[in-house]
Amino acid sequence: MAQPAQRRPWVEREFDFDFSVEEYPRILQRLAMTCGRLERATVDLEPAALRRRVHGSWSILENAGHLFDLEALGFARLEDYLIGRSALTPADMSNTATEHAEHNTARLEDILEDFYLARMSLVQHLETLEPRDFQRAARHPRLHRRMRLVDWMLFTAEHDDHHLARIEQLAALD
Repeated sequence: MAQPAQRRPWVEREFDFDFSVEEYPRILQRLAMTCGRLERATVDLEPAALRRRVHGSWSILENAGHLFDLEALGFARLEDYLIGRSALTPADMSNTATEHAEHNTARLEDILEDFYLARMSLVQHLETLEPRDFQRAARHPRLHRRMRLVDWMLFTAEHDDHHLARIEQLAALD
């Protein structure tokens, strides 16, 4: 079995949020498109490939399940912005929800459906906001910097891409 390419750990990533808040429709579209991208990346894979762990890293199902697990944090952070909190709800950096969810025992179809329903609900909430709402800002607890709502949306889309790339790496091992 080929070795997957080394990736930069998510927590070491740096972000440049030097873009106009008017980019929010494009970023909102990226968030919505993750559902289809996840399905296309996983739908034709054999169950063994979906559950395979390489060097102790998460399987494809665990990466997909992790995206679903974080939707609750997404809703909490959206609420943080909308009610004017000064800091965003912190993420559980130990990924307890994913580690205990036993995603490898789940059906892919269930993970995809759960993620789709949660993500589309988040997107629908974001679509109801006024353009000025995307300028709201709060401090990100890990990055130690203020992020606008539109910045957090991009951060989330980049996190999606991070896990989709890992899923594609693992799928390519077959």
